[in-house]
Amino acid sequence: MTRLILRRLLMAPLLVLAIMTIAFTLTWLVPGSPLDDEGRAPPPEVAAAMERQYKLDDPLVFYAQYLARATGVAWVLGQAERPFDLGPSLRHPDWTVNEIIASGLPISASLGLLAIELALIMGVAVGVVGALKPHGAMDLLGQLLTVIGISVPSFVTGAALLVLLAAKLHWFPVGGWGSWRDAVLPAFALSLPFAAYIARLVRFGLIEQMSSDHVRTALAKGLSRRQAAVRHALRNAFLPVLSYLGPAMAAAMTGSFVVEKVFAVPGLGRHFVNAVLAKDITMILGIVLVYSTILVLMNLIVDVLYAAVDPRIRTE
Repeated sequence: MTRLILRRLLMAPLLVLAIMTIAFTLTWLVPGSPLDDEGRAPPPEVAAAMERQYKLDDPLVFYAQYLARATGVAWVLGQAERPFDLGPSLRHPDWTVNEIIASGLPISASLGLLAIELALIMGVAVGVVGALKPHGAMDLLGQLLTVIGISVPSFVTGAALLVLLAAKLHWFPVGGWGSWRDAVLPAFALSLPFAAYIARLVRFGLIEQMSSDHVRTALAKGLSRRQAAVRHALRNAFLPVLSYLGPAMAAAMTGSFVVEKVFAVPGLGRHFVNAVLAKDITMILGIVLVYSTILVLMNLIVDVLYAAVDPRIRTE
């Protein structure tokens, strides 16, 4: 177990660096300049001075200095005022990237955690009900709901919920963020694709486990199918779900760009969309750094949990 954790921790910085390098390369190749104001470029001498100030005239120097500030190396060498400095936002010079991320990440993370909790509750329930009576009425209904949940985009689900439950019935606020009622609709809309996929994984895994020898032995001893499923089969059937939770939790915790836009949630996703449209390189790289770090850490946590649940992984 310790060797597994150490190996993953050693690989994590390399993975984050690779993701950052790809994101920087793609961003730099996009036409346009972050110094433009809605398409209106500043005078040439002003643009040249700002490019020299922000090192936008040399991509290698810009990226090297950015990595030095973001990793804390520049702070250790006395070249930066604080560690893990992600720099100023090129489109919002009065704000630093650290400040913008600090204001948006808690909102996106809380929304994502709530969505994953809802997805686990709904997905496991639908999967277990379908697996206990395969091809029955409840199983067919559950499969229909999972297909809808996977196929229908989040912005369609979110817009429908917004129109029906908020605008027409006035059960929930139309948008914003401040109370628990503001989080219900966006969290539900964000959770549906994850819940549908979890339901399919639980259903297929549980059906397979119900035909295994140890479950048949439990049924022969007098346990009902529901008792045998919950006590003996569900743990092994949950292993694929555990593997899926790594990227799912990272995707949900960092928020959904579309869901945050539909429900006017002031999370990190909205800042990322605006940064991409404005080619705000420092903002893009800062958010990518946060997203990739969360993704790598979530996968590490899932690997450790997987080894804790399945003794065969520890043996290997």
